[in-house]
Amino acid sequence: MNWHRLNIAELFDLLGTSQQGLTSSMAEEKLVETGPNELQEGKKKSIIAILLSQFKDVMILILLAAAIVSGIIGDLTDTIVILVIVILNAFIGFFQEYRAEKAMLALKKMAATQASIIRDGNKIQISAAGLVPGDIVLLEAGNAVPADVRIIESINLRIEEAALTGESHAIEKIIHPLKSDDLPLGDKRNMAFKGTFVAYGRGTGVVTATGMQTELGRIAKMLQEDVTLTPLQQRMASFGKKLSVLVLFLCVLFFVAGWLRNEDVGKLVLTSISLAVAAIPEALPAVITISLALAAKRMIRFNSLIRKLPAVETLGSVTYICTDKTGTLTKNKMYVENIFINGRLYERKDLPEIKDQEEIMLLLQAFALNNDAIESADTTIRGDSTEVALLEVAREQNVQTGKWPRMAELAFDAERKLMTTFHSHEDKIISFTKGAPDILLLQCKNADQPAILKQVDDMAAKGHRVLGFAYRYWDSLPETPDSEIHEAGLQFLGLTGIIDPPREEVFEAVAQCKSAGIVPVMITGDHPLTAKTIAQRIGILNNEKDLVITGQQLSALNNENFLNQVEKIKVYARVSPEQKLQIVKMLQRKGHYVAMTGDGVNDAPSLKRANIGIAMGITGTDVAKEAAHMILLDDNFSTIVKAVREGRRIYDNILKFIKYLMTTNAGEILTLLLGPLLGLPIALLPIHILWINLVSDGLPAISLSFERAEKNIMTRPPRPPQQSVFANGRGLHMIWVGILMAGIALSAQSWAIRNDLHWQTIVFNVLCLSQMGHVLAIRSETQSFFSIGMFSNKPLIGAVLIALLLQFVITYTPFLQPIFQTEALTLNEFLLVGAASSLVFFAVEIEKILSRRRK
Repeated sequence: MNWHRLNIAELFDLLGTSQQGLTSSMAEEKLVETGPNELQEGKKKSIIAILLSQFKDVMILILLAAAIVSGIIGDLTDTIVILVIVILNAFIGFFQEYRAEKAMLALKKMAATQASIIRDGNKIQISAAGLVPGDIVLLEAGNAVPADVRIIESINLRIEEAALTGESHAIEKIIHPLKSDDLPLGDKRNMAFKGTFVAYGRGTGVVTATGMQTELGRIAKMLQEDVTLTPLQQRMASFGKKLSVLVLFLCVLFFVAGWLRNEDVGKLVLTSISLAVAAIPEALPAVITISLALAAKRMIRFNSLIRKLPAVETLGSVTYICTDKTGTLTKNKMYVENIFINGRLYERKDLPEIKDQEEIMLLLQAFALNNDAIESADTTIRGDSTEVALLEVAREQNVQTGKWPRMAELAFDAERKLMTTFHSHEDKIISFTKGAPDILLLQCKNADQPAILKQVDDMAAKGHRVLGFAYRYWDSLPETPDSEIHEAGLQFLGLTGIIDPPREEVFEAVAQCKSAGIVPVMITGDHPLTAKTIAQRIGILNNEKDLVITGQQLSALNNENFLNQVEKIKVYARVSPEQKLQIVKMLQRKGHYVAMTGDGVNDAPSLKRANIGIAMGITGTDVAKEAAHMILLDDNFSTIVKAVREGRRIYDNILKFIKYLMTTNAGEILTLLLGPLLGLPIALLPIHILWINLVSDGLPAISLSFERAEKNIMTRPPRPPQQSVFANGRGLHMIWVGILMAGIALSAQSWAIRNDLHWQTIVFNVLCLSQMGHVLAIRSETQSFFSIGMFSNKPLIGAVLIALLLQFVITYTPFLQPIFQTEALTLNEFLLVGAASSLVFFAVEIEKILSRRRK
């Protein structure tokens, strides 16, 4: 319903109400019909459902199957170890998801708890939950608006709507109908919306919508949409499915081959389980979770608080950053940039040089005196954001107002668009008038109207909010100031251009985004001219092909046309929350990974839907923070660039330890498969494989997450979202190094058997120590281990030493030998193990030398 188009009589008629409000009986009937004025939560997941959902992952299911079969055949050690890993992983995921369910609770807190209304002709206070359409609501400064209302009385009423619309200043409310049908929220100046706040003045409104029918309710519905999977979750799901097929194939192949050779069925089942355990990187889910948690802890130092762990690596895949303007790219604080006086335009920095001129001093006095902002004892200025900006300039120039007491005033109203104050100074009465320049100029007798209006247009075209100032001396103080008399015959003083300016650090941040192949896009509820100006200044718009589009223009596009243009549009202005969500979805349909930044309630649905939602920690609403994956503690856009760098670094390192773990597993599988085919006994027991996959793999893999960033990390494009973990030669590396490991292990096994040595312990140690050489060699994709510095990743060196020590302990400690089926090696055997294992390290180093030469 277009309530903003109706006059008051039509409004009363449609809603069955009047100036006296609803009767109690009518209100009760309507409450039964519409329900309470509360936000309803969607179908909530129970705690049990959240916990059980953690076991849906393919790799987790494979691990559970392996644990069950191990238990059935009596290998309880393997079963217990695998179950501990699975349960630990599930609880970490559970706590992350449980916290994410709080977004709706924060939204509900924004609703006012009490409302002042008129019912049965009497003013009463009721719970806001009891409001119904047709109730007459009284609004005063400091009130939260309790429902969506159509304004029917406005006494200088201004409402702060930044959280809902993105407007950076309080909106002056009017009572007359508006003609246009399809107006954005920010332009519906005769409406007030649930969850916004009265900044100034007072007024009266008729409730038009309550609960989930309000604009805040529509946002609540959008917050209930399903969330998207992160790049890593998608890649690991794909990886898990492929791995499950491989595991089943290998187990069946091995079992059938052994059965055809009439081998013992019990032994075949045990070995098939060993193969399954060898193929699955049991440590991988835990290693990824722990490394993400370590990265999240590290990112707090960069003022980035990670709410949902997968967000850490998602940053590394982001191709678009859709950022809100107000409070994110800009300071969310109005600032006087320009002053036009005596036919000349001055910048703020010029004022100290010219402030001694009489008219400029008079203009600065007008800034301070025609102003209702209040300066507290601690010099903090409070009030309307525009008036605060004017008073700050006056204070900056040491303007003294003590000898200019205010004697009378004509308060601002939205119809006149003017405000006048009268002051006594040196036995004279002077009035200062400020307001909309086009209205003010009609009341000035000395103004070159065409020239000044051209200047107004020029300033407005640069995104400034332009205010005009005038003055007049009077013989005596008027007893009852009258606008028609006392706002006429004025002397024009000047103009001022006010804007919410960009943050200083944003310029470099936007440039770094572009050099990293990330496209920054501005999405705002603010005016298109203002949005375009800021976007041009900071470099989001820098060529003619970049488009600026408004919410109305976007509504006129069908989905196909929008999909074709979405990659060309760099600025969206005056858009609704639904349109913000649509923008994110369209970019995702184009195959992009989208980061969305914002601080308002209007940003919450798109923050939740985006691949990574980034909320502002200082100015951000609780709703935005709860919906987001990550919070910027300093509200600084440039912090995102640091976070992207960290995200890329951690994803690079995740790829390194996937490469590391899967290479080891390939070596184990090939050792188990090829040994019997070559006439050798089965080389490893299930307990050996679990030890390799959890302890020998686990500690070094976690330590890889501390590896420093590659040199080109912020000059290369983002990794393609569809790129497999096996891309860029990683899959080939896993195969050839796995073959090399298996070849070394089987050669050692064959030689040891021929020489009647401790062959199984030798194979076990060769594989473990080969891993240590491998992990040291893959610290960098291209650089040599020696050039990046042996101790540049101290945790990794420590993890390798601990793994070697533990390997030594289980090999030589008598009471552990029966558990791990090991035997003490002689010095010669141990030297053989060390020499054979080092071959992997040198082979990978040679691979990197050849790779560098090719490039």
